[in-house]
Amino acid sequence: MASKIANVFAASRFVLPEQRELYLQIKEDEKLIQQPVPEQDEMESMQYLIRDSAREDYAITVTWWQSVKGELGKSCSMWGTVKWIDQNGRRIKLVNDEEWQWIL
Repeated sequence: MASKIANVFAASRFVLPEQRELYLQIKEDEKLIQQPVPEQDEMESMQYLIRDSAREDYAITVTWWQSVKGELGKSCSMWGTVKWIDQNGRRIKLVNDEEWQWIL
């Protein structure tokens, strides 16, 4: 009797590309999280660090939540120096050696 590893053709099955795409989409959806709600003292601490980084020109790591499907999303992270704070748009411009990004 052949082992499962030796009998690859009997263990494998044909999968349509649509089935594979749907399966991968379901797995990606399982990784999504709801938007975290920071408390008031956490917000004040984050605002202080952001303003201090812009004023003193030192790098920080910023983690933010990005919406993907309705109320579910993913958390993204980037390090860099805050170069601009747009108070009207409620966003910051984060710059590092390789890239820059506006973070809402």
